[in-house]
Amino acid sequence: MTNSTVHSNKWRIKAIFMGSIGNLVEWYDWYAYTAFALYFAPVFFPEGNSTAQLMNTAAIFAAGFLMRPIGGWLFGRIADRTGRKAAMTLSVLLMSLGSLLIALTPAYHTIGIAAPVLLLLARLLQGLSVGGEYGTSATYLSEVATANRRGFYSSFQYVTLIGGQLVALGIQLLLQKVFLTPEQLQDWGWRIPFVIGAVLALFALYMRRHMEESAPQAPSQSKEKRGSVMVLIKKHPRAVITVVGLTLGGTLAFYTYTTYMQKFLVNTVHMTKDTATQVVFCLMLIYAFLQPLFGWLSDKYGRKPLLIGFGVLGTLLTVPILTAISQTNSAWSAFWLILSALIIVSGYTSICAVVKAEMFPAEVRALGVGLPYALTVAVFGGSAEYIALYFKNIGHESLFYWYVTGCIFISLIVYIVTKDTKHTSFLDKEKL
Repeated sequence: MTNSTVHSNKWRIKAIFMGSIGNLVEWYDWYAYTAFALYFAPVFFPEGNSTAQLMNTAAIFAAGFLMRPIGGWLFGRIADRTGRKAAMTLSVLLMSLGSLLIALTPAYHTIGIAAPVLLLLARLLQGLSVGGEYGTSATYLSEVATANRRGFYSSFQYVTLIGGQLVALGIQLLLQKVFLTPEQLQDWGWRIPFVIGAVLALFALYMRRHMEESAPQAPSQSKEKRGSVMVLIKKHPRAVITVVGLTLGGTLAFYTYTTYMQKFLVNTVHMTKDTATQVVFCLMLIYAFLQPLFGWLSDKYGRKPLLIGFGVLGTLLTVPILTAISQTNSAWSAFWLILSALIIVSGYTSICAVVKAEMFPAEVRALGVGLPYALTVAVFGGSAEYIALYFKNIGHESLFYWYVTGCIFISLIVYIVTKDTKHTSFLDKEKL
């Protein structure tokens, strides 16, 4: 191995580490909301039953997703025009502001309707931030990776995405088991993770300011055309539509088995909050380790087999798995059922970033990955909790299981007709 090769490998590892750490902090801040919603829902929405309160917090969770397409457009444009580093640095700063606002907002009984309004504002800031984070970080990690390791390296986006949720759940477990009583956690302790998130975001901001760019600006395009929505739509319409189809079923399955599952275990299976948190934490830890494995498999055998595997198994098994979880009385049974679902979903999550990045040239890559993805997630991922809780509230919870199945089936059709991007990647045509 030559000195230049060693230097190149060190640079790649450092770039992936710094990009991933910032990504982890961003997603920790994003998921702290859903992890602690069981505690702060009565603080901001004191009226109604527990399901109605969770529906209100889920509605604000969904509203945050509505900002993600704007973030995908804004930060994708910045990333394609001025560089990935600038976009990733700004996005983490906005996330810090959102977390700090949630931590400092008084309760409903203190300031009335202003409390949920401020919560909504904070979540909109975070939605704008994370909407830009996905496209730019997916682009960055895909660009710094070598061709034969691209699936493996880019899988770390979901490792850190899941890692953010793990950190949020880990802090929740520590507060539940070690530091606070249930009453303290319900009253004021839920604010602690948002303070931690704001501080961690400042650390990530420092890290990102010292990142190197992943790729030079494309000389074939003027600055005005780089990151242009019109250029994206006119030159790459099929790729844009494909990203929507690729994302539809995968994002809904992901949010069903991760962010919503903790509430599902408490609200439907009737586990205690502590037990549900422990089950989901252990599952997320295993799930994070699955991502590089599936990423490596995609480098060896291609992206398409993994996507089709997720599509087929997700279509056939979603209703049986969710039905079995809802009817179990055992935490261990729930654990194994959810784990089987997460193994299936890994066929999508481990490689979704690299598949999308491989479909676009450098001058519109961050925008091409981020905008159609964010639009799809806003509609289907962000509404998953609310739709699930709505069906439960009207007494037809099983309809949600069929809804998830139908969306996965639509994505399966896209997976079948789409070429394997491992063999058609724009990244291979560019000199990095």
